[in-house]
Amino acid sequence: MAASDMCPTKPEPTLSFTQGFIVGQLSVVLLIAAFIKYFIFGDPPSPEVNASVRATERHARTLAHRKSILTLRLPDPNSKQNPQQTLNKKSGVLRNPPSLTIDSILNKTYYNVDSHQPESLDWFNVLIAQTIAQFRSDAQYDDAILSSLTKALNGDNRPDFLDEIKVTELTLGEDFPIFSNCRIIPVDEDGLGLDAVPGGERRFGPSSSRPMREGTRLQARMDVDLSDMITLAVETKLLLNYPKRLTAVLPVALAVSIVRFSGTLSISFIPSNPSQSTPTMMTFSFLDDYRLDFSIRSLVGSRSRLQDVPKIAQLVEARLHRWFDERAVEPRFQEIALPSLWPRKKNTRGGEDNLDGTSGASIGKGKGRDVTKDLREESRRDVQAETGAARGRSSESLRYRRSRGRDSEGEELELMPGSLPDIGSDSQLT
Repeated sequence: MAASDMCPTKPEPTLSFTQGFIVGQLSVVLLIAAFIKYFIFGDPPSPEVNASVRATERHARTLAHRKSILTLRLPDPNSKQNPQQTLNKKSGVLRNPPSLTIDSILNKTYYNVDSHQPESLDWFNVLIAQTIAQFRSDAQYDDAILSSLTKALNGDNRPDFLDEIKVTELTLGEDFPIFSNCRIIPVDEDGLGLDAVPGGERRFGPSSSRPMREGTRLQARMDVDLSDMITLAVETKLLLNYPKRLTAVLPVALAVSIVRFSGTLSISFIPSNPSQSTPTMMTFSFLDDYRLDFSIRSLVGSRSRLQDVPKIAQLVEARLHRWFDERAVEPRFQEIALPSLWPRKKNTRGGEDNLDGTSGASIGKGKGRDVTKDLREESRRDVQAETGAARGRSSESLRYRRSRGRDSEGEELELMPGSLPDIGSDSQLT
């Protein structure tokens, strides 16, 4: 047997070690170049494209939520509403008020949800502007908002690869939100709007054939628009803790500005339930057709810095939109418990004197002295007029007997029986 048959020769590789090394290095270089070109220096899509894509996603999410709610409901239009639960203890003195329905509220307030024109909110814009202006003024002299932001950014949820976050710039803006086009619509217990009935039939009332679902309430919807520059700038460091702690440190500076917001705000009230001791709740949320535009600036590195990396701006913007959608965009909403609006003594402000004789706390000392002096002069003139009228009458009658007193300046003052001496002064009657 030949030796060649026992030990066959192995085929030699087509590429040598040097050629393979060169190919590997070229592959790594191409990957790095593609990463730098498309990830760091790639052109981001236009804001209109981003807004359209996000609006489509939010609308699809809202439709899926409504579809899931409608599938869970049992279609039983002939079913009657359950009677409203009453308290276990009924008062024998208070009369039972008539049951308030959506139709009765709309009729007594002369509001037709089908034909009423949207209203302007100019007065509301002025009140909101005053509140925001006062908030901005207080923030200039108080570091509470800066401390709260620093504490929130450096909370327990901060990842390990981020160093301490420092706030370097905070701008609260100069303009104010404008609310307009307010309208009232009925919604069910899930917040879904009740569409108009075809054929011109009213949504509510005795002539309506539509059943009233339990929990139906009225909702106010208004358009809001804000064009401003609200900026928050922070600085931090990216930490590489592998294979050992602080293997590498990369400084990062980020500035996020809100330049435009427009959307539809919905506000409604959930009545209190005395049987469950729940207060009246105010709920608000934004419809899924809102528009929120950001201006994001970034600076990465210590010596050789990369400025305004597009991919970082896209990641931050996507995170901010997700944070807002998860909290205040339908079907999610914010719920706030309202305090009792019943007038109470401890909440009373204003006025010179209270009914119990104590001076009001809201009036200034100088103004209080002026008011007291004016009241004293007016009382003295009244007493003098009454005394002069009494002098013309018979002096023998005990019914018009005069008594004497002294005013605050030490002068004698003639008073009628039953009048209060030293009126308006700090002295008390014994």
